[in-house]
Amino acid sequence: MSQPHPNKPNPVIQRLYREANEAWEQQDYQKSIGLFEQATHKEPFNPLLLLNLARAHGKRYDYPAAEHCIEKAVQISKDRARTLEEAGQVCLEFDNFDMAISCFQRACEKKGVSIGALINLADIYIRDKRLDEAAELIARAAQMDRKDPRVLFQQAVLRRLQGNNPEAESLLRELVAMPKANTSVRIRAFYELAAILDGQGEYDDAMTALLEAKAILRPHAGPYAATLQHMQGRAKEMEQTITAAVLDRWRADAEKLQPFRRIALLCGHPRSGTTLLEQVLDAHSDVTSAEETKLMHDDAYLPLIRDFPEGTSVLQALDSDPPSLICHARENYFHCMELFLRRKIGGRLLVDKNPAMNLMIPMVVRVFPETKFLVALRDPRDVVVSCFLQALPLTPISSAYLSLEGTVNQYANVMGFWLEMLPRMGNQWMYVRYEEMVEDLPATARSVLGFLGLGFEDNVLKFYEHARTRRVKSPSHADVQKPLYTKALGRWRNYQKYLEPYLPALERLVKTFNYDES
Repeated sequence: MSQPHPNKPNPVIQRLYREANEAWEQQDYQKSIGLFEQATHKEPFNPLLLLNLARAHGKRYDYPAAEHCIEKAVQISKDRARTLEEAGQVCLEFDNFDMAISCFQRACEKKGVSIGALINLADIYIRDKRLDEAAELIARAAQMDRKDPRVLFQQAVLRRLQGNNPEAESLLRELVAMPKANTSVRIRAFYELAAILDGQGEYDDAMTALLEAKAILRPHAGPYAATLQHMQGRAKEMEQTITAAVLDRWRADAEKLQPFRRIALLCGHPRSGTTLLEQVLDAHSDVTSAEETKLMHDDAYLPLIRDFPEGTSVLQALDSDPPSLICHARENYFHCMELFLRRKIGGRLLVDKNPAMNLMIPMVVRVFPETKFLVALRDPRDVVVSCFLQALPLTPISSAYLSLEGTVNQYANVMGFWLEMLPRMGNQWMYVRYEEMVEDLPATARSVLGFLGLGFEDNVLKFYEHARTRRVKSPSHADVQKPLYTKALGRWRNYQKYLEPYLPALERLVKTFNYDES
């Protein structure tokens, strides 16, 4: 998970780290953290070791312990500005933006603060719509090096948000032509340029910029694509082995898995309206939502398959687990979820929003047979175009989005798996169409809330006001802070000539989901 300082190779610490990482891979987190702690005792004045320990605590949702390690690292550091900047980066790794902001803010108050710290904090401020504060930080960074590619990029983003697209575009074109611009900045710049051009209706130029970004990413995608291929193989295996009878049997085990939990999985495919629906539901007083965590996979599913040999089928592993072990997985999931959310769930309905969980639907039925499934739908062609336009870090799933053909195939695989599972799902599921949400939210909200056993509340219709009170991680974060709009409907037609060769692979899904008339 992390490594000791490369400039000080200490054999003892290297051994501890190797053993700690092995324990982490085996999901023995307590042992792993203990070994990281031993390493800090060997070099008590090494702030990097403390930051690595903070990372481990943070990834296990123990934020107070992570914060304590960060404070110790800062106290012993000879370069506190740099240590605070590194601490901010660590906090971003375990998705604690509040801690990251605090670290970057403190770094920016120190003498000798780097451009990186200023830009990192400006990036978060821009996301949080704190544009005046972001502008001040970017100006400070520009005083240090006005031609730094990171500075130019943030200036361009700020100009776009201020409504000055011509200047934003000019800055981005200057940036992508700079030889010294590093790979990550150039990629972000091409995606930002594509967004501007798309907004101006210059779709051919937008596509050119997108293809430039993806060409830079493609050489790095190999390991991620291999993981995706493995995931797809698992899905094919489950299609063949986890039958309706199996799911019926697992649902019948519900009485052995007490206490009963109020839980819903919001899945489907990325860019199908899941973020909008989550914000609508989270505005309800009897709902708590979690956005795109790995908790169901890491803290409910992995413990159930940990002791099985490599290659064991999902069916064999989950069928072999006794109720006591599944009950432990259930409790562990909710315990970790409360740590992650930093609040008690109590008796409220938990909505776990994660479109990446589509391929885990059978596992969810095994662990939480009481789960209700909300499956987000949107015109498959709009989904494909939207995924292709998104500036996403490389992951197994996003590795498919480096070509239109790959994006189409990924959609077909994910939603094709759902269609295979559909006849086996009983009455546990409900479709929620993005188009119906934006055209008649009150009716859609009443229907969804009724399915979930919740009464209607007017405040769900003002989801955008609620969304402004919380941090949304999804690429749609800015959109759900505004009232509904319909400009994204039929967006695929702007890129129809590029999409045309791959439409046959979507034809069955377009018809099955009743989008063939649109």
